[in-house]
Amino acid sequence: MQQALSQTDSTPLVVRPPANQDEALRLAQRAHLLELRYGGLDGTALLDAAINEIFTGRIAVVSSFGTESAVLLDLVAQVNRHTPVIFLETGKHFPETLAYRDTLIARLGLTDVRSVGPAPDDLAWADRDGTLWHRGPDLCCHLRKVLPLERALSGFSAWINGRKRYQGGQRRQIGHFEAAESRIKVNPLANWDTAALARAFVARDLPRHPLGAQGYPSVGCAPCTSKSDGATGSRAGRWADSGKVECGIHQTPVSAPGSTKGLR
Repeated sequence: MQQALSQTDSTPLVVRPPANQDEALRLAQRAHLLELRYGGLDGTALLDAAINEIFTGRIAVVSSFGTESAVLLDLVAQVNRHTPVIFLETGKHFPETLAYRDTLIARLGLTDVRSVGPAPDDLAWADRDGTLWHRGPDLCCHLRKVLPLERALSGFSAWINGRKRYQGGQRRQIGHFEAAESRIKVNPLANWDTAALARAFVARDLPRHPLGAQGYPSVGCAPCTSKSDGATGSRAGRWADSGKVECGIHQTPVSAPGSTKGLR
């Protein structure tokens, strides 16, 4: 295992209740103002502003080390390779994903990748036999992703993710800055499409996720990810035939009065 990868505490956590209305409004207004000032940027320019100017020392990246993750992580490494990167180790990943994670850590020189998993006590009462993903996928995601992420983000004011508008669904209208719970969420690749991603992979000679060539356009936890031709979208194959489209870490953002989601 790479030295840069560390395990974080897995003490059971009760997520704090949502901020009160005034706090939520203030955060939404801040996201709106950030969008107005920096929304014309993307990629490294936006990351440089977020990491080195707006949220210095108070921002982390959340990455699944999936099929498109190398592009965002490479851009982050170009800006500051010491930026904390949070990996949600659900215990249900493909072995190929874990190997790919280690490959990218070494290739990009990432120095602070934090692996955070579900609390053993949470799994003991809710998923003792490891099949909660089948019986209750929403609860499974909550215990294995939402709660661990909240724990890992303690002390951070903002977090970076790789969602893009072309992925559709709730992502279609995302801006570059969102108010999410008690933090600002930064989407530096919101404007990017598949062609831009492909160019970045080639230009930077980035390694591809090994499952991408095997028919997986998007890769999450192994039990809930299947092969797909991608005809129904880049996230086809995730929770197939279940109606579920998100794991829960990306909730609908709060908008400030008078703001427009996805401002350009």
